[in-house]
Amino acid sequence: MQASSTASISGADAYANHCAICHGDNREGDLPAFPPLLGINHQMTDEQITGIIRTGKGRMPAFAKLPQEELTALLHFLATSSTPPAAAGGDNSSQLSEAGGALFRQNCAFCHGRDAQGGETGPDLTRSKLVRRDVGGDRISEVIRNGRPEKKMPAFHFSQQEIFSIVAFIHEEQAKAVSRPGGRRGVDVSDLQTGNADAGRQYFNGNCTSCHSATGDLAGVASRYEGLQLEEQMLYPRDVKSKVTVTLPSGQQVSGTVAYLDEFTVALRDAEGNYRSWPISKVKYKLDAPINGHVELFSKYTDADIHNLMAYLQTLR
Repeated sequence: MQASSTASISGADAYANHCAICHGDNREGDLPAFPPLLGINHQMTDEQITGIIRTGKGRMPAFAKLPQEELTALLHFLATSSTPPAAAGGDNSSQLSEAGGALFRQNCAFCHGRDAQGGETGPDLTRSKLVRRDVGGDRISEVIRNGRPEKKMPAFHFSQQEIFSIVAFIHEEQAKAVSRPGGRRGVDVSDLQTGNADAGRQYFNGNCTSCHSATGDLAGVASRYEGLQLEEQMLYPRDVKSKVTVTLPSGQQVSGTVAYLDEFTVALRDAEGNYRSWPISKVKYKLDAPINGHVELFSKYTDADIHNLMAYLQTLR
């Protein structure tokens, strides 16, 4: 790389040298492992981006020794956009929505879907009450600028014109969704409140209390999860830790949280956090996997059971 090259050229070279292998030649990302970097300056300040570059994050290594001149050029390159400019003054609604669509897909689609009908973690905006009440961006703009930290939505640093274009795109997608009844993919909270909460309580007390408590581990569960996320947690909860007890040839028993298990090796982390592993051919082990209790219920649930249980779980706030 030539030290005398312009910021945009040296920034592109810096990106190609350090970032493209994970985030794509065109900053498009490789989900779910590596996020897109198009429009990253709308989500983070230069200081925040610099911090991640210098110290790393998750799978991303630290680039602590990247020369400052190269870092500055890289930041400039990341701030450039391939987004077409929005129509001046918003007179051309088609061009305005098109520009907003490009920004939306770069910054919002991972959570809300490319057509705003819901995605990996975000709700269906075409059925959003806030969007329905929005007039000219008076409600959506505030959410975009400030984010919703309690729902893990970040604030975005868009210009007023860029926000207008995103608002235009969301409203256009909402109008398309309304014209296609029955074609939505999202799940509303109301869709999962059709059961009988009292019947759900009875089912819970008869089938779930050996492992769960409405005033213990599930207290406030409906405040932590909503709609489809709550149902997914009920049917197949994520991040449930399995326990294992390993009996050694000497008869000594070692217990802890499962760290690794396949047909050859069993490994755990004990109460002190130490990692220990053994060949399965040399030891005996007993697995306590709470998730199996949920899986075993799949063949036993009736539709009414699920609807009733969901109605009851949504009262645990």
